[in-house]
Amino acid sequence: MTHSGTEITAELVRDLLRDQHPDLADRPLTLGARGWDNQLWRLGDDLAVRLPWATLAADELLRKEHAWLPVLAPHLPLPVPVPQRLGEPSERFPRPWLVTGWVPGEPADRAPATRGDEAADTLAAFLTALHRPAPAGAPAGRGRGGPLAGYAEGFDRKLAEAAELGLVPDPQAVRAVWADAVAAPDWTGPALWLHGDLHPANVLTADGTFCGVIDFGDLFAGDPAGDLAAAWILLPDGAADRFLAAYRPAPDAATVRRARGWAVLRALACLHVGHAGDHGRPGGKPTWGPPARAALRRLVASA
Repeated sequence: MTHSGTEITAELVRDLLRDQHPDLADRPLTLGARGWDNQLWRLGDDLAVRLPWATLAADELLRKEHAWLPVLAPHLPLPVPVPQRLGEPSERFPRPWLVTGWVPGEPADRAPATRGDEAADTLAAFLTALHRPAPAGAPAGRGRGGPLAGYAEGFDRKLAEAAELGLVPDPQAVRAVWADAVAAPDWTGPALWLHGDLHPANVLTADGTFCGVIDFGDLFAGDPAGDLAAAWILLPDGAADRFLAAYRPAPDAATVRRARGWAVLRALACLHVGHAGDHGRPGGKPTWGPPARAALRRLVASA
């Protein structure tokens, strides 16, 4: 059920298509995934329908994707779900929705990258292409993309919760990584385009490496360290150094330190979503836990 109380079914999706995009309404339709913000329905072989269901913020995020992702997609070396049509709120469904391209692949929370060198090079090439100076009017990150210190309270709370549940074997070692990241100098370069949400469920794999990136709802401009955190979140053991060597321009030591702090925050958030007590929340998935624990282990081991 959405926040508006509407149950999303295949019949509803097809009715919405008939009302606003009738040329697409007769394509085969199957449920693809129930994410944190949106439901994804596969439409034929090459399209998908994304409808907000579990958060009020999803409306704004879908409109942001519709406005900006078509501008960025031609410069990116991996497939992304480029918006094709915008569905407007109606009496039948009082929220906006999108028709996008379908990106094939398996989410990395279910099929992690195993070919470390190739995955590191692929991720570095993607982020090198994405991280270009953003124009005036680009969306801000609502705190993300700025100083890590603003997240100190959230870090303390999430670490305490994870430690109490026994999900973090050495909380003090994790805290040391965080303290080093917070102490690093802030970003002074231009605000760069960032994906903003590179956790394992938003990156697709095939044959052991990355083959697509999805869910650009958090797209914004800021410090690239937030995206560079993916080196510890997504890559297998031993591949982060290769990623950092392949990414251009080469990140300085302060940016790497901040990236490690963002990786700690991301891993703790994924632990919370993946814990058994959180499965009932829409989008919560137990598959988010193992990559989060692996990321914390890598971060502590490389400190």
